[in-house]
Amino acid sequence: MRRLLIANRGEIALRIIRACRDEGITSIAIYADSDRDALFVRMADQAYALEGEKPAETYLDIAKILDIAGRAGADAVHPGYGFLAERAEFAQAVQDAGMIWIGPDPAVIEALGDKIKARGIAELVGAPLVVGTPGPVLCPAEALAFAREHGLPIAIKAAFGGGGRGMKVAWRLEEVEELFQSATREAEAAFGRGECFIEQFLDRPRHVEAQVLADSYGTVKVLGTRDCSLQRRNQKLIEEAPAPFLTEEQREQIHDSARRICAHAGYSGAGTVEYLLSANGKISFLEVNTRLQVEHPVTEETTGIDLVRSMIRIAQGARLADDSVPVSRGHSIEFRINAEDPARGFLPTPGPVNVFDPPSGPGVRLDSGVTSGSIIPGSFDSMMAKLIVTGANRAEAIARARRALAEFRIEGVATVLPFDIAVLEHDDFTSPDEGFRVHTRWIETDFAETLSQAVAPHARVEPAGAAALMRVTIEIDGKRHQLGLPGNLLAQVPHHGAGAALAPETRLDEAVVSAPVAGTLTIWLAEDGAEVEAGEVIAVIEAMKMETRIEAHRTGRLNHEVEPGVSVSYGEVVARIS
Repeated sequence: MRRLLIANRGEIALRIIRACRDEGITSIAIYADSDRDALFVRMADQAYALEGEKPAETYLDIAKILDIAGRAGADAVHPGYGFLAERAEFAQAVQDAGMIWIGPDPAVIEALGDKIKARGIAELVGAPLVVGTPGPVLCPAEALAFAREHGLPIAIKAAFGGGGRGMKVAWRLEEVEELFQSATREAEAAFGRGECFIEQFLDRPRHVEAQVLADSYGTVKVLGTRDCSLQRRNQKLIEEAPAPFLTEEQREQIHDSARRICAHAGYSGAGTVEYLLSANGKISFLEVNTRLQVEHPVTEETTGIDLVRSMIRIAQGARLADDSVPVSRGHSIEFRINAEDPARGFLPTPGPVNVFDPPSGPGVRLDSGVTSGSIIPGSFDSMMAKLIVTGANRAEAIARARRALAEFRIEGVATVLPFDIAVLEHDDFTSPDEGFRVHTRWIETDFAETLSQAVAPHARVEPAGAAALMRVTIEIDGKRHQLGLPGNLLAQVPHHGAGAALAPETRLDEAVVSAPVAGTLTIWLAEDGAEVEAGEVIAVIEAMKMETRIEAHRTGRLNHEVEPGVSVSYGEVVARIS
């Protein structure tokens, strides 16, 4: 392996670039128009433009990525996480093109990516499981029948996909049918397949997972546990390793079942087996993520194992020395530093990073995709960096985290730093005497009032990012070249006389309904051509695994500009009300 293409962006692309440097491998980055000045693009040995902005035309475009890989002479592809990382068809296409896929075999991705098949494997090897449907649920009435037979709450989950998308929890019988339809709709929009199954949902559960590393010769090594219970709308915000406050019996049950699930599936590379742990100590298998996790650094810090380099070496045919669980060396906590406003429901806030001054010192690691002057684009997720703090034990890690968060200074976009600081002052998270009282809905329930009092809304952020590229073809010595120039280049040049027509006056269109966040428009709640009232909810956008409602800004006739299932950028016109 000499030349590795990274099919991703942001901090994970930079993390893989650094692993390539350590391995002596040439790194090849790809980038959307708004990422052209990003840190990962500057750090890569080579970088190629994807010539587009939206996910579907950039980091999700398999044909375009493979074309670049061929032109760049890449002999391997690392998908990072998100985007195409768990798409079996992408892994297969990479292999069919004669390149090394850094991850599990496509057939394994397909089997474990199907949540119903994965549940079947878990059941076959004796992993702990709650009651669930044996296959997809066909209609809302069938979902209601399951709830009546087995009791509430229930989790309605997309059979394909992950990360919380297409998952709804029903707490009342009267909402089961509506939530089943919503989950099906979300799954269809996010993954192209709407099949859903149902499981009993453990009330106030913790989210605990096992990090697995396996070679292609049958050796499966569990590297320990992580706790990822601090979530909002099924997306993790703070993670730690090893998972605290587990009994040895619980830890062994998680380690043993994770190893058996991955061994049975023929897994290779880095992967994660996820579980829910109820308040009464019951463990239930959740899913397998067939890729590197965002929270992998806390495992690296507590085991001394470089997971990205390990993935690269396993893909080249390396064997694991043994299958023993490494002894944990201390405790590590990761904080996802997102450009989101905690006081406004964690609404993503794309825009400029005027100041990015991170902490340092003993026990502090920063995996960042931005610096001062960076722009957080509205087209992609809001994570800027990950702060990882490690201590000899959990108490020392928390103390160091308080110090590191107090040093961290970010100006421009809103961030989750005030939320992180507030969590570290709450006994539910920090108290060693009371145990761990955090659960997957803790932020929305137990912590909601504390958060509202501790965190004030951030000033509204101007989302204007880098100008779109204007592509111009020129000829030099008989050879055609393409230049990418800022789209507002001509607007920055003084115009006089006839040339002034190049910079027309911009008028505000008061009829426009624009997207409040970048994401996917999942459904119109008001029909095209309908009369709507000011303040009426007319559509839903799914962004960063959260649903954001679009309200009519005035009374009038609604005309759709965007079809359901289409990805939209921040501020893009989705409708007009005339």
